[in-house]
Amino acid sequence: MKKLKIIIKLIIIFLFLQNYSLAETSQEVDEISKNLRCLICQGQSVYDSQSDFALSMKILIQNKIDEGKNDEQIYEYLKAKYGEWIVYDPEINKKTILLWVLPLILFVFGGILILRKVSIK
Repeated sequence: MKKLKIIIKLIIIFLFLQNYSLAETSQEVDEISKNLRCLICQGQSVYDSQSDFALSMKILIQNKIDEGKNDEQIYEYLKAKYGEWIVYDPEINKKTILLWVLPLILFVFGGILILRKVSIK
């Protein structure tokens, strides 16, 4: 019985220390993780999420920083691994041009419709 209490205490201490080390992420990890989507949680950033994926991403980002990688290298690594969708601010290229141009087209089209409605009356 005494051994069981010791084992339980050790497990609790281990879990506390593990969560404490995850909670103490650097400011750079926080900044990078705010710009990444959690692939598990809909609409949450990796920074806001507490899913296993988000926690492992924070650890991965910290490891990359410890390796001496800068923000751009980390983003490129993650985009290569998970696709362009993981970043909240995708680059403008052939694959994402519609994503950037469509809102502008809709805005202009909506403005034309409003002007036509106003001028008809």
